[in-house]
Parts: sequence; structure tokens; C-alpha cells
Amino acid sequence: MAVATEVGAVVSRRADGSLVAGRWPERLCVVAILALLSAQANAATYSLIVSGLGGEPDYETRFAEQADRLAGAARQLTGTDADTTVLSGARADRESVRRALRELAAKTTADDVLIVTLIGHGSFDGEQYRFNLPGPDLTSSEFAALFDAIPARRQLIVNATSASGAALEAWQRDGRIVIAATKSGGERTATRFAEHWAAALTTLDADVNKDDIITVTEAYDYATRKVAESFKSDALLATEHSRMAGADPARFQVARMGTAARVTTDPAVNALYAERVRIERELDGVRERKPSLQADAYYDELEGVLVKLALLQRRIDAVQPGGEP
Repeated sequence: MAVATEVGAVVSRRADGSLVAGRWPERLCVVAILALLSAQANAATYSLIVSGLGGEPDYETRFAEQADRLAGAARQLTGTDADTTVLSGARADRESVRRALRELAAKTTADDVLIVTLIGHGSFDGEQYRFNLPGPDLTSSEFAALFDAIPARRQLIVNATSASGAALEAWQRDGRIVIAATKSGGERTATRFAEHWAAALTTLDADVNKDDIITVTEAYDYATRKVAESFKSDALLATEHSRMAGADPARFQVARMGTAARVTTDPAVNALYAERVRIERELDGVRERKPSLQADAYYDELEGVLVKLALLQRRIDAVQPGGEP
């Protein structure tokens, strides 16, 4: 399988699973590539999952279970649990959520990726959306300020609560995808979206192109379809209609499974797989910047990341022959 053919060079997988680099353009020598590699930093993916106030035991249990499933998907996406934060139950109060978002603002860089998922109940008073938490709620304007303070250029905010549509437009920014479980603040019934969003990220049912990678587009389409089917099955009028805003949802990965995800019993090997995910995201970032780069600069960056990917794959192959855990 070729990793890339875009620059007249191919990084291919041999029958034994190892990668081999083909011919590189003569204008860029290996020494220059290696110098570029040493200067580039890997991007990280940070996830914050908040399970808000349930109000009833059944909702409390349901929201906590959904948060746990999404946390598992986040850890499998990156190969590590270090960059995933879950706030649930009494721990999900206003100050804890604010503190978690401020911590993300302090440690993320522009090249990092941010995923925030809100599960639970929301409300809308005609002016402000509020995320229901133990104690004081958080408003849409407070969230907007906290999100905007986070440097990560690529962000995904999934608001799976009732009335969440009221916050969608206020949270839109360049580079940010916003998903709301409802079309407006007027849809106030407890939502079903989180259940199906969690299923999209933890099963292969949403994997339309069968590459073991779930994108925002695939997960959103799956969850939206399943919500509609559930109301039809129950012979009920739908009380929620999800919305999504933002660019390139088909390029934004939210889950990796099967051959695309590697989780082993060896933390050192898991770290290598996590590094591979970061480099693949770096590759996506270079391709996204193509329209703003001169041709030489674009190909130089692209070649550098491809070589980095090939060198890392050699390390993985050395400890995991064939790439299998």
C-alpha cells in the first residue's frame, strides 16, 4: 500500500508489513530532509469529555456510560490516556470544567488538535444556552471565551445536550467544527444523539469506506441517521435534529480501530503507535496548508513528514514484525 505518491516518491508497504521509501526528488537531499525532521514537533490530540448533571439516576448512569465509551475511543485514537480528560458526576462542576479548559489553553500549541464533547442536559432562556452542571451552570458565552483561548487550530466541539443548537453559531470559528444535537434552543427534550455518537466511535458500523478510521463526517452521518431511525421505530415525532458547522469534517479523525489502531501490553510500543498517529495528523496539516504555500515549500514539508513516517515505521517493524500487536 502506498503512503504517498504526491511528490514523485512512494513510501510502500512490503509483503511482510514493513515500509520502504522509493525515489525522492533530486532537488532535496537526504541530509536536508533529516535536518528538517529534527526541527519538526509532533502534534498531539487532546480530548475533554464532560458528563453533566443527569437529574435522575437513569440519566446519571447513561451519561457516565457514554462518557466512558468516548474516553476509550479517545485513548485508542491517540494510543495513550495521558491526553484525555473525563469529568463526570460531582467532578463535573463549573469550576472543574473551566479549570480543565484553562489547562488545555496553557499546554496546547497551534499544531495540536482539540476535541471537546459535552453530554447531558442543556437549557435556553431565549438569550443564553446553559450546560447543566452540579451547582452553577456554564453559559454559551463563557464556553466561547474558554474555547477561543485554546491555541489549537483544529478543534471539534460536540454538544450532545438538549437545546444545544442555541450555542452552535456563537461557537463557530475558523478551523473549528461544531456539532449540536438539536437545531435550536427550542428542542429541549433529553437527546439521543450522544448514545449514537458513542456507538459511531466505538464500533465499525460508521466506517463507510472500511479503512478502520472514523471521521467526523462518518460519525455525524451515522449518529444522525440512527437518531432518526430510533424515533421512527418508537413511532414518535422526532424531538431533535442535529446540526454541524465547520470546514473539512471528512478529514478530521475521531476514532481508529482494527488495523488503524494499535494497543499492546507494552507502553513503549504504544508510544510508537501514538507517535505514528501524530505524524499522520502532521501530514494532514501540511496538505491542508497547500493552498497557502509556495510549491517548493509545500513539497519540502511534505517530503520531510513522509520520511519521518517511514523512519518511525522502521522502528515499529523492528519491535512488532508485520505491524501486528
